[in-house]
Amino acid sequence: MILNGKEYLERLRDGRVVYIGGERVDDVTTHPAFRNAARSYAKIYDARFDSRYRDILTFDENGERFPSYYLMPRSRADLEHRTRCNEVIADLTYGMMGRSPDFIGGYVSGAAMQADVLNTPQHEFAEHMRQYYGYARQNDIFLSHAVTPPQGSRDQKFSQREAIKVPSLTVTSEDDDGVVVSGMKMLATSAVFSDEVWIGNVQPLAQGHERESITCIVPCNAPGLTLWSRKSFERYAVSEFDNPLAYRYDESDCIVMCENVKVPWERIFTHDDIQLSRDIYFKTPAHTLSNHQSSVRYRSKMRLLLGLARRGTQLSGIDKVPAVADEIGHLAATYGILSSMIDGQIQAFETLDNGFVNYNRFYMYAAIYFATQNYDAICSKVRELSGGGVLQMPADTSVMQTEHTRELFEDLWTTPTATALDRYKVAKLTWDLIGTDFAGRHMQYERFYMGPGYVVRGHNSRECPWSEVDDYLDGLLGSYDIGPVLHQGRVDEQQTTPSETISNKNRATRSS
Repeated sequence: MILNGKEYLERLRDGRVVYIGGERVDDVTTHPAFRNAARSYAKIYDARFDSRYRDILTFDENGERFPSYYLMPRSRADLEHRTRCNEVIADLTYGMMGRSPDFIGGYVSGAAMQADVLNTPQHEFAEHMRQYYGYARQNDIFLSHAVTPPQGSRDQKFSQREAIKVPSLTVTSEDDDGVVVSGMKMLATSAVFSDEVWIGNVQPLAQGHERESITCIVPCNAPGLTLWSRKSFERYAVSEFDNPLAYRYDESDCIVMCENVKVPWERIFTHDDIQLSRDIYFKTPAHTLSNHQSSVRYRSKMRLLLGLARRGTQLSGIDKVPAVADEIGHLAATYGILSSMIDGQIQAFETLDNGFVNYNRFYMYAAIYFATQNYDAICSKVRELSGGGVLQMPADTSVMQTEHTRELFEDLWTTPTATALDRYKVAKLTWDLIGTDFAGRHMQYERFYMGPGYVVRGHNSRECPWSEVDDYLDGLLGSYDIGPVLHQGRVDEQQTTPSETISNKNRATRSS
């Protein structure tokens, strides 16, 4: 079943409980904090019925169509299909909505591709994962996720302080029907627009926190579950013309609050298993399929930044200045680097042992690291190229509503290269991307997309092909020696060359 935009919006009216501060939101499709973003998601659903996108955003299996982000890849062509799907969705939102339906669609598909990882002596949850995958793609489910504990609760000592209530989501009881969970999980981006929430632990848990090590899926309207949204930027956008990004694409970020929420066993994939609650992402393609999407989405955003930087310099008449042209060239090269890193994940794909394939994990994490480390610098370049032009515009479009101010604006802001309105439009769009509250959220989001830098570097270190690196080094070390050794006029014939000794020591060290 493939939903259209109208059906998607109707499904959001399911009685879910959403709070902005102390205000309860009864309908996210009509509330001024969420309605425009909801419609931006609805456009993604409608695009699947557009002849330009249908065969990209969906795939056929036995005469039935499903969303392409639920495609389990078995070839390079399948990986390319998934990437094109990611790109169309990202372009429809200009890279602003990081947690569109294709993100956790990658979690579900990837985990189901190697679901046997979830079978342990304590629990056999592989079939749960396979069954949920079938349910999600059959019913066109949009999932968000909350996979980190609240800050301040990650240290083991904190949980042992009897005077402080532990806020992390924890299993409080279980019976034949399932378990009950209570507590908080962070940070469920787009949860107010999704059908269900994947709850888990992408960060390591300390010993003694076994009751927190649950991975499960909960509907957004489950009794006892509430979503606490951050401040809405959409709500405070002056107008679509003045804040075109915040007005349309504020995907929201939520704390998931559970108060005695019942989770049936069939929706549970790990339980009381600290290691497996993290391994589900890395011993299956789950983390790779989802985060390949993030690289593609980041590229769409970067394309917008590059276009605005160039257009802004053209409108201000400085694009031919050598130093300015050089900065544009720098941004263009950065865009090219990221594009090649995305293509590399496909071309150097991995073949799994069960007939499925996966994007190159090492290249994927390298692209994520590149993105997190360079977003500030990219925006800084755009900011520098924009200069004071983004601030030298009237406060808002009300300037056009009075004849006198409109005439002055059109007369004095028009240049030989652009009308006053063209300059205004580009300046406001640029400022919404680099200078507003909405822009500040994106700065923080991209910088800490996968956590602090050392976390992302840890992923890169884990996936690095160290055996290739070591063998390459040993090949050089073993290719030469010191030759015969001269002692007081005679040559000693060595039984073992120094290079052989070095190589043998290296092998012994690695084997130990």
